[in-house]
Amino acid sequence: MEIVGYAAAILIGLVLGLLGGGGSILSIPILVYLFHVDAVLASAYSLFIVGATSLVGAIPKYKDHLINIRTGFLFGIPSIIAIFSTRRWIVPAISDVLWQGDAVVITKRFLLLGMFAVLMVLASISMIRGRQEIQNDRDKFRTFLVILEGTLIGFLTGLVGAGGGFLIIPALVLLTGLSFKTAVGTSLFIIAINSLTGFLGDVLNYAMDWPFLLLLTGLAVLGVLAGNRLSRHVRSEKLRTAFGWFVLAMGCWILFHEIVLR
Repeated sequence: MEIVGYAAAILIGLVLGLLGGGGSILSIPILVYLFHVDAVLASAYSLFIVGATSLVGAIPKYKDHLINIRTGFLFGIPSIIAIFSTRRWIVPAISDVLWQGDAVVITKRFLLLGMFAVLMVLASISMIRGRQEIQNDRDKFRTFLVILEGTLIGFLTGLVGAGGGFLIIPALVLLTGLSFKTAVGTSLFIIAINSLTGFLGDVLNYAMDWPFLLLLTGLAVLGVLAGNRLSRHVRSEKLRTAFGWFVLAMGCWILFHEIVLR
């Protein structure tokens, strides 16, 4: 299974390069189900893998003028504060067993993976529907919404250990009117900042297996470089729809695994 996991690490980068998000959708299940890493530590590893890979992937997007720096910082700064605080203090404070009854036990693992999956399913809906994109990104109220959304997504992605692209991209498209491909590039920029900042909180709390982590990250970087090249030849509408269905399928699979198979 580990060989499959290493091959799948390349797919993490490929998805990030093509879709600007979804890396954590693959990395967390790969770490938990293929490498049998504890769910909390897997969320920490995921932040580093996705963050470092997104940083590499954002460079060619910037050269192609597909990153909106202003929106990236407007969204990213409140998100950074929220994600670091969540990883540093909130996640370590959650007990391993949250509730135990006669037949049902709710664990920290179930909470994190369950929330992760539910967020994925909800985020997929707007992308599959293909709602009309907003054309004006100068509205003051919309700016407030972007800041609020950044804070909320920072908290949620910090809680579940996700890069957040599956939440960030719909927010950018629907709130700021960015085209999907520009939202992809801007998302990579935001994910890199958010994930690596969140990971700093984890370094203070957990011992890291750096050789293993760097190997997976290196494979994911190869994938993101390939994904960036492929994305230039695919229409935005097709990428958006594919992204939505991909997120929906993975979210349903994680819910099924955690509720039915465990």
